[in-house]
Amino acid sequence: MRSTTPPEALPVDLSAARRVAVEAAEAAGALLSAGMAGPLDVRPKGTGGDVVTALDTAAEELIVGRLRAAYPRHRIIAEEAGVLDGAPGEEMVWLVDPLDGTNNVAIGMPVYAVGLALCARAEPVLGVVHDPVSGRTWSAVRGRGTLGPDSAQLRLPDRPRPGREENPVLAWTQGHQVTSDDPAAFALRAAVEKRCARMLQLWAPLVAWTMLARGDIDGIVGYLPEIVDLPAGAILAAEAGAELRRLDGLPYELGIDRPASELSFVAARPDLLDRLLETTTRIARPDGRFHTAF
Repeated sequence: MRSTTPPEALPVDLSAARRVAVEAAEAAGALLSAGMAGPLDVRPKGTGGDVVTALDTAAEELIVGRLRAAYPRHRIIAEEAGVLDGAPGEEMVWLVDPLDGTNNVAIGMPVYAVGLALCARAEPVLGVVHDPVSGRTWSAVRGRGTLGPDSAQLRLPDRPRPGREENPVLAWTQGHQVTSDDPAAFALRAAVEKRCARMLQLWAPLVAWTMLARGDIDGIVGYLPEIVDLPAGAILAAEAGAELRRLDGLPYELGIDRPASELSFVAARPDLLDRLLETTTRIARPDGRFHTAF
């Protein structure tokens, strides 16, 4: 996956949709920032150690309400509410992650973001990420590039930062379904970490995606990532100049209708991509399985 030509004519004005999404994300961010000052209502979510707070649901209701008002026919997939149907046959789908980094917030670590993506025929065409901590927002429309907080075009620097040519800084992300004893996750992470200066695990993938788009980090490796936050971040980085491939080196085709096994990825600045793939292709096999014995 890389920056592509603009999508075919769609039944929506993407410039207008960007404004709606940016305003909704920033309003949700203001709600989250205000709520962080008080006690958090933290509850378990499932049996895997994940949590949800009242802020997640309040921010999500705000965003969904704004999307419903602007686009009543569109489908919405929201992290907490699940699938919200639109008009029969509707091909436009919004993905809403109202608080990416809930586990961080629950322990008092201010690393979180709000993310929205719009998909057409399952493929992302618009992504918005808002960081309530810094008050900054990034957005991207497929084929039109990425805009930074100052509304200027954002592009990856031509060169990595000094000292990072051979020692990149990377981020790792994995889905909630990945258990602590998953041998493929352990093998992949260990192998990649051996070849970088530092591996960040932020537990807020949207924050990592904006860092990649800015050139603050050099790449991200994702294993069975969550679909609700993936399109918003991936389109931001791709439109800023990053390239994405599957772990086995094959072209990356991001679609919300694809199985989780095809969504694992390597995303990096172009000059680093082949080096990362040298590592991941030793482990990931084209049939979707993994070599995990070293």
